[in-house]
Amino acid sequence: MKAFRYIICLSALLLSVACNGRKADSQTATQSQLPSSGGTEGGKMLVVFFSHAGDNYAVGNVKVGNTKRIADYIAELTGADLFEVKTDKYDGMAYEPLCDLAKEEQERGELPPFEGEPADLGQYDTVFIGGPVWWGTYPQVMFTFFNRYDLNGKTLIPFTTHEGSGLGRCVEDVQKAYPEAIVKEAFSIYGHEAREGKEKVRKWLKGLGL
Repeated sequence: MKAFRYIICLSALLLSVACNGRKADSQTATQSQLPSSGGTEGGKMLVVFFSHAGDNYAVGNVKVGNTKRIADYIAELTGADLFEVKTDKYDGMAYEPLCDLAKEEQERGELPPFEGEPADLGQYDTVFIGGPVWWGTYPQVMFTFFNRYDLNGKTLIPFTTHEGSGLGRCVEDVQKAYPEAIVKEAFSIYGHEAREGKEKVRKWLKGLGL
């Protein structure tokens, strides 16, 4: 009789282990099928930028500005839309007078107007923000854009072209303009390298998971 009870107990124990094992396997399989949460990738993206054609330091008189070159690379490599912040205020100006004017605008806190409007910004999850570095930050016309459009809650990615200033204060100024945005790793490149800078842009975007 004792032997019979032992066999019954052992059988019940083995059945319990087998059932628990199948349950665990089922849970593992279900978890592995759950979609992973996406980051920056997968959402619609926009590149907002200002670029100065004409007389530029180190590259001379160019038809396509340095920052536009980088903006075009970003759009090509990510599929992002483009919005160029355009103003005719600086058209035809030589480099030195332009520098003087840019400094005066910054000191006065001037917000020059620009042409056109971007499409509905609500459709974009990620916005790249680009421009040359003039006196330590973006040209004042970019601050006109910041004042007009609310990008809080979005992922923002600054980028700049320069001839020694790097990112300047651009990242801090984006954070100040949009304190409730997520600001990702920024990118800067020498203006005279912009025309051959596609691979550097590609490497940066890859590091961002784009």
